[in-house]
Amino acid sequence: MCGIAALQLRNPTLRGDLGLLMHGMLCEIVDRGPDSAGLALYGDDRLNPADRAAVTLLDVSMDADVFAQTLAVALPGAAVVVTRLGETTLVTALTGTAELEAAIESILQDAQVAGRGEHVTVLKGTGHPLDLAETYGLKQVTGWQGLSHTRMATESAVTASGAHPFTVADDLCLVHNGSFSNHASIRRQLRAEGIHFDSENDSEVAARYIARRLEQGDDLSTALTRLGEVFDGFYTLVVTTPTSMAVVRDPIACKPAIIAETDDWIAMASEYRALASLPGIENARIFEPSPGVVYTWELSPAAPARDTIPEAISL
Repeated sequence: MCGIAALQLRNPTLRGDLGLLMHGMLCEIVDRGPDSAGLALYGDDRLNPADRAAVTLLDVSMDADVFAQTLAVALPGAAVVVTRLGETTLVTALTGTAELEAAIESILQDAQVAGRGEHVTVLKGTGHPLDLAETYGLKQVTGWQGLSHTRMATESAVTASGAHPFTVADDLCLVHNGSFSNHASIRRQLRAEGIHFDSENDSEVAARYIARRLEQGDDLSTALTRLGEVFDGFYTLVVTTPTSMAVVRDPIACKPAIIAETDDWIAMASEYRALASLPGIENARIFEPSPGVVYTWELSPAAPARDTIPEAISL
């Protein structure tokens, strides 16, 4: 049993409160997954300022200051910033994601990359989800979209690398509640195609599969439809990009999910109580997603402006 809560903000005046809203949702899914937790946060200028690439690493033993100084030599003029947040080490720089990741791997050959992108910040670790939220400063986060997951491990060990979300391509994140029965055979097929895996988690297989389909030209809805044709098991998945959010359940809807939609926001959670404190919930369209149907929502404009996020407002 795991917990999922996701929020996409359509109304720019709410973006200053993304972290507060996500924290309130997270509080209501803690008991569904007390082992570990993770967040994918889009558009936060404190954690990942505009025009910078971000890479999330796990279990880095090198001193943060030494690591930053060494990276600065490898990336001159990139204004490297290294921030240690529990088991997560967040690295940002004025360069592309591929260049930043290559520089990191030249210094830490065994680096565990848990997140990457120019818009998303991925934070995850083991421990009580609310303790992790405090470590990450979740209440102070701003932005336009957030994804959270609390995990009760069933298919693999309780580790930071096994925590969700899985971010295996730039700004593409996946969380999963459930289990895939044929993940081992699909992993072998993907490895035969040259795909590298960072863990034995079945959810990473789904993330790698979706990234592969997108790479081959599918849109997000098509990729998730194809996943339903290939993967066996019971699941609720939420997948996000900088401008979209998608939800899909298995064909018999074994795992819970509830969606609420207003003109100001779209939210999904494993249980209604995680939605109950959102502003305007009393006027929301609330529904349970149908089995096997892919639901997608796109932000408009397609690229939210990073420099127009207002100060936090009181709710």
